[in-house]
Amino acid sequence: MKRTFFLLLLGSTALLQAAPKPQYDLPKASLLVGTNSLAAQVAADDTSRELGLMSRTNLGSDEAMVFVFPQPRPVSFWMKDTPLPLSIAYVGPSGRIFELHDMKPFDETPIPSASSAIVYAIEVPQGWFLKHGVMAGEIVAGLPSPSTAK
Repeated sequence: MKRTFFLLLLGSTALLQAAPKPQYDLPKASLLVGTNSLAAQVAADDTSRELGLMSRTNLGSDEAMVFVFPQPRPVSFWMKDTPLPLSIAYVGPSGRIFELHDMKPFDETPIPSASSAIVYAIEVPQGWFLKHGVMAGEIVAGLPSPSTAK
């Protein structure tokens, strides 16, 4: 996954990390947000959730990644090694969207959830929720069961 390179500079060692390879081979889910469909990759284990959309240079207009957690919890996301502008929805166990946030490429500032009952996070191209009139309170259908998460 993460590759580490060492570089010798003027007698001192500096640590450089290469960006991880993008994930394309995750399981898929068809999500329905109101009347809008999303083709989502499912990140349901620690490794796939950690990598998320890092290093991805494109994401289709109706594509997403859904992060699945085994039980409700507070979450925090950032954009380390992610060149795409994204929007994220923090979603509760019933599929109700609690919060929406826009995220800037490569921004490592954490975006914590206000709620401690998040089971899903859905990342989409930035502006997708606004363009489709999706707001907090909307229900997402087709979400994988939290029991699939590790």
